[in-house]
Amino acid sequence: MPVYFNRYQIVNVEELLQARLSIPSYQRPYKWSIRSTSDLISDINNAVSESEHYAYYKYRVGTIILHFNEVTGSYDIVDGQQRIISLLLIKLCLNPRYRSCSLLNSDFSSFSSQANIHNNYRRIAEWLSTKNDSERTRIEQAFSDILQVVVLAVSRESEAFQLFDSQNTRGKELDPHDLLKAYHLREMRQYPYEMQRAVTKWEAINPNEIKELFSYYLFPILNWTYLRKSTTFTAQDIDTYKGIPEVSSYSYAARLKKAMPAFQISESFIAGNNFFEMVEYYLYLLRFVKEEVYSELYKDKEIKKLFETNTAVGFRYAKQLFECAVLCYYDRFRNFEPQAINKIFTWAFMIRVDMENLPFDTINRYALGINDNNTYTNDIPMFSIIKNARMHTEISNLPIKVLRNPDEAKNKKNWNELYLLIKKKNGLEGVSINA
Repeated sequence: MPVYFNRYQIVNVEELLQARLSIPSYQRPYKWSIRSTSDLISDINNAVSESEHYAYYKYRVGTIILHFNEVTGSYDIVDGQQRIISLLLIKLCLNPRYRSCSLLNSDFSSFSSQANIHNNYRRIAEWLSTKNDSERTRIEQAFSDILQVVVLAVSRESEAFQLFDSQNTRGKELDPHDLLKAYHLREMRQYPYEMQRAVTKWEAINPNEIKELFSYYLFPILNWTYLRKSTTFTAQDIDTYKGIPEVSSYSYAARLKKAMPAFQISESFIAGNNFFEMVEYYLYLLRFVKEEVYSELYKDKEIKKLFETNTAVGFRYAKQLFECAVLCYYDRFRNFEPQAINKIFTWAFMIRVDMENLPFDTINRYALGINDNNTYTNDIPMFSIIKNARMHTEISNLPIKVLRNPDEAKNKKNWNELYLLIKKKNGLEGVSINA
């Protein structure tokens, strides 16, 4: 019997798959990566596990927008195609004889669709191979009694696209830190008081401060310490900060539990309340580090003037690099030893002196110590060195080069003043390579 939907309806996944669905010609190919499928698998795993502890437990795996096509008598999928196909792949892997979904008759002629379907089916089969018969049965039953979707079904195609547009374009996409907030609150379900306290404290913080903390400091530092180029922090990167489940039996998780609430930017943490404690901790630490470092640095009035009046993009990148390196240093050693801070300052701002133009890709390469064709004066992977240093004196004693040949900034007009200040701070005023 055909399944029909009201305009707005919450249905189980089994019911959705049994509806007469079709993929309209304007839809893009099936593009979900193995990572996206793995995230869906993880959600289903967690939902099945949670259902064992709560009666009538339901888990929503997404929102689907459908347009009822009167010509074909089927529902064209306007939004949600990727998720529906992935759910269908799981269903087929659980039951290869399953034939109740009309999408099985679709023509997936695109090479990329075929490749992604093949790869994701293999990933699902790999996951299910670790399950016994009882567990596989429970997962299949979840399609009917646990997993749900929100269906928005309309009769006019224009209205369907309007819904799609408002949901995906004009609507404000959740920031990664908002998604992390939701994830870690779910990890705290058994602690309602702590949940409420975490929400109250989180809501009292300016969201731009949290966004800046992750985007400009924590995420780049983490990448650079592990010798990876950093990118814009997006929703695709939130796995980085999901932490370790409190119930984990891994050996390294036991060590982390003993360490909490002590944090290290380069290390993970226990999921749930520790995430909120970590954010609060690093917001405070970042403010403290900036105040301490700049109050000392600005004792030199020439440096203070240069820093306060310069808004060029490349200079801001170098300043971000400096602040990240100092935060990374203090996070590990808990001191502001003057020689170490000066070495970091010199290293960070020499890249501005060395370059005519300074895009972020250059900052990335410089942070990793990549120096093709001897473009820069220094080629030290500062963050990796800090992470692996046993004592802070290893940073104090780093051989940071200052003198250039010729003895001037690459862009003399804009950055020679900075070069002269760096030479002065390192006791090299009036000194040159050829002197």
